[in-house]
Amino acid sequence: MTGAVATVLAVVLAAAACALALPGRASLGGGARRARGTPYLLGGGTLLVAVLAAGSPRLAVLAVIGLVAAAVATRLVARHRADRDEAVVRGRVVELCATLHAELVSGQAPAAALERAAGDWPLLAAVTRTAATGGDVPAALRDLTGTPGAGDLRVVAAAWQVAHRTGHGLGDTVVRVGEELRATEQTRRVVRGELASARATARLVAVLPVLALLMGGSAGADPWTFLLATPVGLGCLAGGLGFLLAGLTWIEALARDVERGR
Repeated sequence: MTGAVATVLAVVLAAAACALALPGRASLGGGARRARGTPYLLGGGTLLVAVLAAGSPRLAVLAVIGLVAAAVATRLVARHRADRDEAVVRGRVVELCATLHAELVSGQAPAAALERAAGDWPLLAAVTRTAATGGDVPAALRDLTGTPGAGDLRVVAAAWQVAHRTGHGLGDTVVRVGEELRATEQTRRVVRGELASARATARLVAVLPVLALLMGGSAGADPWTFLLATPVGLGCLAGGLGFLLAGLTWIEALARDVERGR
């Protein structure tokens, strides 16, 4: 592989790494995206320049291939954690409705019931302060709906507002909202279980090439030398890894869209 070809391939892969290193909007805000993406951009660019300056384009290609793989893997892990955190927050919203209903039925005033129902959940600290001072509780709840997983607080806010304007019992309204949210969450769990087999199959397929390389090495062949030391091997390694990571990302994106009802 000539130096020019290797340099072009390294730059293309570096651009892919820069794009893939930034987590998506579904899990992170703009500032967090830039903060988490910056180390990849700086580290990858520094490594690429250093290796190219050392006069080893082949090592530059290998380094950037590794950077792309690390960026995609980090992004998938970050999305998985974000989805898990969102599920936890949705569960807390359902618990909030159930506890709020129980407190109201026991005779607590709405503000006191909300404070007890919120418990040690820091997310609702501002809402409980607003309720204690007689402020606009529905507006305070809506301000929190931008938090991942807290979108259902918009329904709780609507229930609070309707009960306040009509004089209808807040407890009855909240318990119905909680039942609807619980049913929706159960549906999500069923969908997640149905998608588990597809995700497991994708991960198994992703591991198979590594097993094939190990088996080839144990059988007396030398696939690693071909992949790491020849121009054609480097192209095959970059292309194969690209298709593998693209497939994993695509399957995760499809599964996530199905879970969110898109």
